[in-house]
Amino acid sequence: MKTTFLFLVVLISSCCFSQSVNDYKAVLVPLKFDFTKSDNQYRLATLSKFNLNKAGFQGFYINEPLPKENNDRCSLLYFDVVKEKSFLTTKLYVTFKDCNGKIIFQSANGVSKEKDYQLAYTEALNKAFVSVYALQYKYNNGGSIVVSGPDVQNVSKGITEIGSTSEPVKQVVRSQNTIVDSSKMLYAQPTIAGFQLIDSTPKVIMKVYNTSRKDSFIATKGNTQGILIAIDNQWFFEYYLNDKLISEKVDVKF
Repeated sequence: MKTTFLFLVVLISSCCFSQSVNDYKAVLVPLKFDFTKSDNQYRLATLSKFNLNKAGFQGFYINEPLPKENNDRCSLLYFDVVKEKSFLTTKLYVTFKDCNGKIIFQSANGVSKEKDYQLAYTEALNKAFVSVYALQYKYNNGGSIVVSGPDVQNVSKGITEIGSTSEPVKQVVRSQNTIVDSSKMLYAQPTIAGFQLIDSTPKVIMKVYNTSRKDSFIATKGNTQGILIAIDNQWFFEYYLNDKLISEKVDVKF
């Protein structure tokens, strides 16, 4: 119950923040962060830019030439990864600041218990980016847009009912004419060998591993092994159960 309440608070905050980040054309990513000793240590800069682009932003390294339309530095967001002190865990969160250093958005903490630094930083950063994906960023180009964020009425109703039910409250996101149940949406976060598919908790639901084809992955979901395959622009997890082929549709954002 407490977890559900905190999740709803994050959703409402994300909705408010998304109206601000939409005012910025692109994001600048530093090669080195305060807690790292060298450029792109643990591939954090690479992983950050990858996730930003997947989330819909235009990500540029700080030393990368910018397109002419991005010459106004105050039309850009400035990205940072911050490490919190923590015992036996790695905690990271990300921030977006404007050209005056004001924080426009700060993510939830991403936490990892991995002992290997590379694995720990990768997992923690990927989990922090779940909040960024939830923003449903879209540049408004100086005009008004309909933000594809949480349905505020549904979220508010969920908060009032939270004391009387233990059922998770489903967030409904409307994008154009399509209704998407984001409680079932998974987000693909890169790993060394492929991706891990994470829900909004965030919780790892499935791990997929690269093959020679971009539309096919070796996949594991709990103790079940199979493949994740794209068919007609939709993803399916296919595996055998009692010698019968099972095909489950997976809503995933790569």
